[in-house]
Amino acid sequence: MTPLSIDLIFESVLRIHIFEEKAISVTFAESGVRIKLPATRKLAEFLHVPHYYILPYFGMMEEESLVTRAERVGIMTTPAGTERYLALMKERYPAESLAILGDAIYSELTERASP
Repeated sequence: MTPLSIDLIFESVLRIHIFEEKAISVTFAESGVRIKLPATRKLAEFLHVPHYYILPYFGMMEEESLVTRAERVGIMTTPAGTERYLALMKERYPAESLAILGDAIYSELTERASP
């Protein structure tokens, strides 16, 4: 089993969005762009690990201000988490992301990502 890490969590979130769900939920708000993450149970299933293995990593991600949890909404990226997500998306899955998001949204989002 591959050791878990925050990087692996972000990679897995992207793979779930792009290859399984074929959808990325993006919210544009005054406070910035946020991306909704899959449920922790779905992520655990994707990674083939027990659910309780995932939870400490989400705690670390909250401590590092990469994600925030909202009651009845789920887990969303913060501006720092969005930047990390978008940089990884741009680096590893540009064509697949473009196919899901379309030219205008993809361009708008990737302009925000670090080079």
